[in-house]
Amino acid sequence: MQATDIDPALGLMAEFGRLTQGTTQHIQRMRQDAIFSEGAVPARYKTLAAMLWAISARCEPCFKFYVQQAVRLGATQEELGEVLAVASTMGGCVGEMWALKAFKAYKDFTSGKAAPEAEPSCCS
Repeated sequence: MQATDIDPALGLMAEFGRLTQGTTQHIQRMRQDAIFSEGAVPARYKTLAAMLWAISARCEPCFKFYVQQAVRLGATQEELGEVLAVASTMGGCVGEMWALKAFKAYKDFTSGKAAPEAEPSCCS
């Protein structure tokens, strides 16, 4: 899967990175260090937390990416379900709709409807 399959605007990231003096690469490095590294909190839980934040922010490209990464890091459907319950509960009706979209992204990814990404990034 190409980043543009998640959102067509992601095709502009290289040019955007040059225009913004490399901030995209710095953000990617922070993401790697803060989210995708094992620590006191396992990386899959941090990735699920990032997915929760993306749902709250209603950033569909981001939550699709974090759903995929959480699965790759070993998150189970049950773990995903509990985090999506938090999104639904805290976001009310709107949160439930966005959590449902994230669950669809999970179903698409695990059923093979969404091809895996070549690189671990929604925004690089």
